[in-house]
Amino acid sequence: MTDTATLARIHAACFTTPRPWTTEELDRLIADPACFLVAKPGGFLLGRTTLDEAEILTLAVDPAHRRQGLGRALVAAFEETARARGATIAFLEVAADNAPAIALYLGAGFVRAGRRPRYYRAPDGEMKDAEILRRDLG
Repeated sequence: MTDTATLARIHAACFTTPRPWTTEELDRLIADPACFLVAKPGGFLLGRTTLDEAEILTLAVDPAHRRQGLGRALVAAFEETARARGATIAFLEVAADNAPAIALYLGAGFVRAGRRPRYYRAPDGEMKDAEILRRDLG
């Protein structure tokens, strides 16, 4: 399930804010040596490590596969991969109004670390805040 057309389809089924990523954008990110892909049937997570920091760039679970533990499994695999790459801390940004995603991350041990006002642009042009979450991986 790692072909980028499938990943882009899943991403498009999950996101309007931020906007879904294209196949070309996913291809570029996956080709970046700092980035890594965790994929399972029905979902994927794209992460990046830089020195001792890891970042979740995106997490997408097909709506038909939600509420089955897939998101939590992807986050756990991200953490394992990030640690193997030398990361001791992880960050992510999530739309402040995305309560299910925030609940997933908080349940996985992330904590609120800040807020980015007007970080995402919704399809109607409205600017939405992002929550910054962090988790120690040490």
